[in-house]
Amino acid sequence: MRDLLICLRAMRTRPLAALGAVGAGVLTAGSALALAGLSAWLITKAWTMPPVLALSLAVTSVRGLGITRGLMRYVERLASHRLALRGLTELRAALYLRLAGAAPAESVRLSDGELLARTGADVDAVGDALVRTVIPAAVAATVSVAATAWMWFLDPRAGLALGACLLLAGLAAPWLTARATRDRAAAEAAGSEAFGAAASAVLDHAGELAVAGRLDEVRSRAARAEDARRSAVDRAARTGAFADAAIPLAVGLAVIAALLVAVARIDSAAATTLGILILLPLSAFEAVSVLPDAARQYVRSADAAGRIAPLLTLPAVPAGTTPVAPHPTLRLGALVLEPGDRLAVRGASGAGKTTVLLALAGLDDRGGEVAVDGTPARDCADLPASVAFFGEAAHVFATTVAENCRVARGDATDAEIDAALRRVGLGEWIDGLPDGVRTQLEDGADSLSGGQRRRLLLARALLSPAAVVLLDEPTEHLDAADARRLLAEILDPAGLFPGRTVVVAGHAEPPAGVRQWEMDRLSSA
Repeated sequence: MRDLLICLRAMRTRPLAALGAVGAGVLTAGSALALAGLSAWLITKAWTMPPVLALSLAVTSVRGLGITRGLMRYVERLASHRLALRGLTELRAALYLRLAGAAPAESVRLSDGELLARTGADVDAVGDALVRTVIPAAVAATVSVAATAWMWFLDPRAGLALGACLLLAGLAAPWLTARATRDRAAAEAAGSEAFGAAASAVLDHAGELAVAGRLDEVRSRAARAEDARRSAVDRAARTGAFADAAIPLAVGLAVIAALLVAVARIDSAAATTLGILILLPLSAFEAVSVLPDAARQYVRSADAAGRIAPLLTLPAVPAGTTPVAPHPTLRLGALVLEPGDRLAVRGASGAGKTTVLLALAGLDDRGGEVAVDGTPARDCADLPASVAFFGEAAHVFATTVAENCRVARGDATDAEIDAALRRVGLGEWIDGLPDGVRTQLEDGADSLSGGQRRRLLLARALLSPAAVVLLDEPTEHLDAADARRLLAEILDPAGLFPGRTVVVAGHAEPPAGVRQWEMDRLSSA
């Protein structure tokens, strides 16, 4: 609940706009309630066979309420969705600003898919809470109070009975629904994990298990896990069945109570009053009937908020107080990089090469804390402008070639971009494009081959003003000869990056004379 409140506050919903959406919903449900009461009056009044003119106003009012109900439902949808869309914009903006102001390691540690899910589907789920949970709950509460007050005015006993039944339906049904939803989700997650582990063992190691005489045991474990999952799901379904029965039960109790009150007053009350007493409870539960769905949405939204709120509450990194020199010296443990140095970081996949580069860039402290000219990176001002990391999985956007290169330097001219692309070996490719560097890459990275993508990312590094360039696997997907030639140009002090410090992580053997750090042996640099 706390996480969801944090997210809802970040949506910066305007109170008047929220009241407008709730008001339209109340008018929708209120029109239905008034229509039921007026219809009951009209039916019982017509039974007494009064002059037709005595019913004309009621007939016209019935038609008006029917139109008002549909119109207000449309207005409520417009108002609530407009409110939610504006709130989603505010929430995403708050999330992006918080990520931008927090330590880079916080976002780097999240995978691309995880970060996309939190800023995409999870934000949408929180927005759905406003439309499908908060507003319906406010409407249901308001209309329930109004219906109870109306019945209380007709007969206090009937009002008390209706209020109790509405309270039962409005609290018990959503609570049971939320519990059933959580129980089912937990059962599915736990059962799927246990079953998946056992099934994977059977599929991947059936031969070894058979030789060891444990195949039947593992199969039995998978069957027990699936049986346990089904049992837990069945228990959750029983709770859901009670939730589904709560509202019809409350309606039935309210109608029976109204009938008993009407029978008790049959000699003293007017026929129209008795008709309203009996028929009004049937319509009073319309606003409450949406609360089980609201509870299901609440569970989904609360789960999403639990993933978003930690990002919204990330502490901001204080502005650096120590300026970074134009060509800084970096120290990471025993590794020291002086201005203009060249270093090749080698090792097997998973040895930690990328982690070292991220640590040198001040993006991830898992590889150790980097010092810049003797000062901890967290205390250095404008470090990202001086030390730039270029990852192997950097994104290629569905825009022009030039705009993809301006990711590294926004004021780069077309001529500078063209020159950088030719220096990394994309001259023939540029010449073959219909609009040169202004050609659209309609499908983003899918518009390029693996080698072209690597060279495009390398061109970004060339255009970057950073004095320290950290390159992750810059020659992957190139043929052996091109990879050797390009790596030599990257690591040559007079090659592609003259005057700059360059660190390259990869598997290829660097040219002779280039300092190496073998990650598999964790040798001293």
